[in-house]
Amino acid sequence: MTDNPALESLADSDLEYQVVRTERARSAEESAGFQGIPLSALLRTLVVRRGEGDYLFVLVPGGRKFDWPKLRDLLGVRRMTMPDAEEAREVTGYERGAITPFGARMQLPVIIDRAAMDQPMVAIGGGAHGVNVHLSPRDLADHLGARVADISVPED
Repeated sequence: MTDNPALESLADSDLEYQVVRTERARSAEESAGFQGIPLSALLRTLVVRRGEGDYLFVLVPGGRKFDWPKLRDLLGVRRMTMPDAEEAREVTGYERGAITPFGARMQLPVIIDRAAMDQPMVAIGGGAHGVNVHLSPRDLADHLGARVADISVPED
């Protein structure tokens, strides 16, 4: 066993995955390079606040950013915000840059950007800097009960 809740959660699952450890990356591009994957296969996990005590995970591939209007329309809300680093840590148990839905303190709804589903394999954070989990995007979505939707636009 490990003291990493994300890896403990994965070990208790029936998911097929691979843990890939790298040095701590300073950017998404650097992380993808360390892992030997295209930037578009690297999923960033963001925490979004819909309201008081109401959060969700949003997974967006590298090279893209989530689009606030698309996400608001999808969820039927007019206002959402990003919690600061301390609030995100309180909700998830992970520090910014290492947030993952796996083993998070609270089970939150998950939305995966549709563009991620075009990849044969995606990498998602494994609960600590330099810890990455490679798996099928379909398996990821199914395991998390995620909603797959068009919520992103290319980064400038």
